[in-house]
Amino acid sequence: MSSNAALRAIVLDIEGTTTPIAFVYETLFPYARAHVRTFLDSRRDDAAVSAVIEHLRADQTSDTGAPASVAEYVEWAMDRDRKSTALKELQGLIWADGYARGELNGEVFPDVVPALSRWRDCGLDVAIFSSGSVLAQQLLFGHSNAGDLTPLVRWHFDTTTGPKTSAESYARIAAAIGIAPRDALFISDAVPELDAASAAGMQTRLADRPGNREVPSSTPYTRIRTFDEVRVDRMTSP
Repeated sequence: MSSNAALRAIVLDIEGTTTPIAFVYETLFPYARAHVRTFLDSRRDDAAVSAVIEHLRADQTSDTGAPASVAEYVEWAMDRDRKSTALKELQGLIWADGYARGELNGEVFPDVVPALSRWRDCGLDVAIFSSGSVLAQQLLFGHSNAGDLTPLVRWHFDTTTGPKTSAESYARIAAAIGIAPRDALFISDAVPELDAASAAGMQTRLADRPGNREVPSSTPYTRIRTFDEVRVDRMTSP
């Protein structure tokens, strides 16, 4: 992209943007599904898990066709890739155990670390906005195949901020960061998310990574294949 003196922050999606889609669908999701029953049985008395279960029960009552038991409902919701905040919180807790045991290791594309460092050196702050919980985000970046990347990410936002397809969510993110939406660049592989960010006033780029879903050539968004294509000048303090 051409340099933009107003740019103050970069907001990144994870799946298909910083991280291969295959890692999410072939490693993280199967791990959570394989361990959910054991996790619920062994950790049911934990306060954090109990709170998530209560939220899941609330989702369950409003989800048409949902199974009766919580464990069955969680598996059912996982199979349908539900974006439930409670489900994402539970997945994050399960993954936390997996990372702690060394059974999981986060994956990022090779250009991610150089880009995060480059943007930091230019005075830009980086935020993550993902449907995965803040905990899940921090685990992935904290235990990545490139080391602990958490010092390079200043903010984490999940669906407690709002749906990723709602312009209001991106306005809230900009407000939380303390900037105008036009001073943020949002990068994602999902056109509906870019539509929402654009409607909020953010700058946008479409992540066109290996393994991503095909996006029609008619899309109005500028494609980038690596973060090396996001060029910015060194920022001065506001």
